Amino acid sequence: MIPTTHPDDATIARLTAGMLLEIGAVHFNAADPFTLASGLPSPTYIDCRKLISYPRIRTTLMDFLTAKVLRDAGFEAFTNVAGGETAGIPFAAMVAERMGLPMTYVRKKPKGYGRNARIEGVMGETDRVLLVEDLTTDGGSKVSFVEAIRATGASCAHTAVIFYYGIFPETLTTLGDIGVSLHHLCTWHDVVDEARRREAFDADTLSEVESFLGDPRAWQDARA
Repeated sequence: MIPTTHPDDATIARLTAGMLLEIGAVHFNAADPFTLASGLPSPTYIDCRKLISYPRIRTTLMDFLTAKVLRDAGFEAFTNVAGGETAGIPFAAMVAERMGLPMTYVRKKPKGYGRNARIEGVMGETDRVLLVEDLTTDGGSKVSFVEAIRATGASCAHTAVIFYYGIFPETLTTLGDIGVSLHHLCTWHDVVDEARRREAFDADTLSEVESFLGDPRAWQDARA
């Protein structure tokens, strides 16, 4: 069923942040920072993959994401929903089900045998594809996925994620440069606001996290 009603963006952001905190998907550790895929340190880490194990929460968030994309992009904007390997695959399947559309997924690289394909499922040159993933940091991985989609002749002008870091200014430029609009449910700022409201972390930890969010590159450079 296609969700046609939903709360405003601010309420969606607050509720999404609360759900991520509720299931323990949010991790803050300023004393012993996490290492990101880039190799840089961060006092924050989020595990959106945990959402698939919580049916009530995943259903609500997928309703939110579907309704938000349809509202912002249009109810007839898409003919195909693609998930990015691997975390985006289950979320793409759930969004595709809600939209009543075919689902495909995009490999990070060709599988190296058989058809050596990056696209799994059926995608044609007339398709208008929504790329779904769990999150985005600086937008870099989205570029590769979009290129693979467009190599089929299909178009891809939108990507939807549950969580957007919202702290790296180059993200929207990176996506904008390839003609892709980003749709998301919440950011680190929303999570910190909700964590402070719930007193989910101590004040010193939250202050250090806010220092990182205010200037992540400087925070990383000081600890790299």
